Amino acid sequence: MSEKKMTSSRRHHLKSLILGIAQTWLEQETKDIAAAKAAYLAEHCPAPDLNGDLMECCKKLHALIDKIDEERYDIEAKVQKADKEIQDLNIKVVDLRGVKKPALKKVRMSADSMLKALLGSKHTVNMDLRSNLKQVKKEVKEEPTEAVGDWRKNIEDKADRKKMFETS
Repeated sequence: MSEKKMTSSRRHHLKSLILGIAQTWLEQETKDIAAAKAAYLAEHCPAPDLNGDLMECCKKLHALIDKIDEERYDIEAKVQKADKEIQDLNIKVVDLRGVKKPALKKVRMSADSMLKALLGSKHTVNMDLRSNLKQVKKEVKEEPTEAVGDWRKNIEDKADRKKMFETS
């Protein structure tokens, strides 16, 4: 079987037909919605009788408003109850599944920059611990001047020490 490609004019014609049908459907849907809205309003909110007393008309309207407010409150309470149940069920599902801990990533960050990120730029904490140490003056020990003498004597003294460690 040889399949023929559709010409662009044929494709354009079919596309315009489909769009026309969709347009009529949208118009019909908007008409249906408007009719349903008008029927609901006629059922729940009848047109006021302006022939009678104005105070009577206002009282009727207030009574209708109160009735609608009660319905709205009841519906809100049902929705809140359903939301609470959904939330509880979601918590139960998470509890049954168990919480998976995500793998932690290594972050190369110095202690100073980490504290700056946690505490913000207002708090400047210096983690250079060496700067906080006490300064201690080192005492210089003076070596006896006799050791500066003949180097051969110094080597003989060290050889005796070496023997002492080797024998033990």
